[in-house]
Amino acid sequence: MMTTQSSVEIGTEWGIVSARQAGRELSKGLGFSSVDQARITTAISELARNIYLYTKNGVIGLEVVNDGHRQGIIITARDQGPGIENLRDVMVDGYSTSGGLGAGLPGVKRLMDEFDIQSNPGEGTLITTTKWLR
Repeated sequence: MMTTQSSVEIGTEWGIVSARQAGRELSKGLGFSSVDQARITTAISELARNIYLYTKNGVIGLEVVNDGHRQGIIITARDQGPGIENLRDVMVDGYSTSGGLGAGLPGVKRLMDEFDIQSNPGEGTLITTTKWLR
């Protein structure tokens, strides 16, 4: 399996913009359709925004993965914030702790092909999501 990686620090709103741009450029360079490019950048934006709103800083990782049969992008969102106590609740459409639409993490899960979340209160959160090139 071959991979290439980059990461973007999220500590300001500019970090969100930078992560989106990096994801768009990477997905375009790999040959994702414009619709999938939009899905990827929307997922990145939501993950980066959550880091910014709830933890103040973290990292969005972008990784090109090739398993020999297909190529894709793995996006990771990692922080050492307060963690998520109610994982089941945050994965329900309409649930929001910030007064937003509540489309966040369930929306990211729908936009991408694979989605995993690990969070421990007081230790932080790691979200890993993948989009495969069709």
